[in-house]
Amino acid sequence: MSKYYLNYLDELESEAIYILREVWAQFQNPVILFSGGKDSIVVTHLAKKAFFPSKIPFPLMHVDTGHNFLETIQFRDDLITELGLQLIVGSVQDSIDQGRVAEERGKNATRNALQITTLLDAIERHKVDCAIGGGRRDEEKARAKERFFSHRDDFGQWDPKNQRPELWNILNGKHFEGEHFRAFPISNWTEMDVWNYILRENISIPSLYFAHQRKVVWRSNSWIPISDHLLLEDGEEVFEKKIRFRTLGDITITGGIESDADSLEKIVQEVSAMKQTERGNRSDDKRSESAMEDRKRQGYF
Repeated sequence: MSKYYLNYLDELESEAIYILREVWAQFQNPVILFSGGKDSIVVTHLAKKAFFPSKIPFPLMHVDTGHNFLETIQFRDDLITELGLQLIVGSVQDSIDQGRVAEERGKNATRNALQITTLLDAIERHKVDCAIGGGRRDEEKARAKERFFSHRDDFGQWDPKNQRPELWNILNGKHFEGEHFRAFPISNWTEMDVWNYILRENISIPSLYFAHQRKVVWRSNSWIPISDHLLLEDGEEVFEKKIRFRTLGDITITGGIESDADSLEKIVQEVSAMKQTERGNRSDDKRSESAMEDRKRQGYF
């Protein structure tokens, strides 16, 4: 492993730790948005380093769609116990039951967009003034517009044309009552950086990221896992494939890829040769060219 390579990861780590400490310095009630995916796991690991030897000084917040991979929920609960942190859960099912949102229907129904209302309600209920996320600029063109400190108005909405300048990494978290920020410590990281860092730090991740046998159906140009929440159409065939997932989310929309990568070293090697973005297997991002930006304007992660 080259000296340059090590220095490069150290530089990314240092930048992320600086941003996490700035969040703690400038905000009164921040949280880490925790999905159980690799990016939020890396952010949590960085927060451990940022405040060591003390424990992470703010809670984790999970927006629970109710359509989760069981492996993800178990990983989340185990990590919370290990770190001794508070977990705040916003439930999409509760939002549905309370009439705050309406369940989608049909073959490609998803609860992904419904998370917006649940998230904004949880932020207001717990008086969160900064939600720290694992978004990266290389993921999607809408996220490429994000700053480290992303301002949200009193409706939780994002306006890419009304963001604060961040010259020389001077971060401005000032806001009016009712407004809040999203902070993205790993904005400048790529998927490859994340995997190299996980490998270097030997960070535990859910088993879903490793290749394993699973029952799936071919839909939206990816392998969608069979679950109690997936409605099969007549003629759709269920296969058993050795697959892994590059990104985790609502189990009804998160597609896997055929793979033999069953170790961190093999994942790093596989990702280095890929040309398609990791969100290419998320069917919710295929609904329109501006699907992600539309959701972000409404208050999405």
